[in-house]
Amino acid sequence: MASRGGARPGAGRKKGAVSQAKLDIGAMAKEHAETALKVLVAVANNAKAPSAARVSAATAILDRGFGKPRQSVEVDGTMAGVMTVTYVSTAAGPPMAASDEDYETTE
Repeated sequence: MASRGGARPGAGRKKGAVSQAKLDIGAMAKEHAETALKVLVAVANNAKAPSAARVSAATAILDRGFGKPRQSVEVDGTMAGVMTVTYVSTAAGPPMAASDEDYETTE
């Protein structure tokens, strides 16, 4: 009796190929990109919005404009002993302020 099922050479989508569904979703998202960015800007500039929402919106705007900040990891030590890991983040933008009053807002 012949065996059935299992992996077959050459079957399936090739590595690196993007599915049509993913391409369709990307196209739909791009149609709404301008509106989404305007909403993010409105939330970031809204003095009555919760601080967390404003920071989240500002972060999203910066990530889209400049790319997400890179995070490098420096490892010191040997595999036989204690390993010290130092996280170094290169965040874009001004440092966090003590309150919302430190930021200018437009309404």
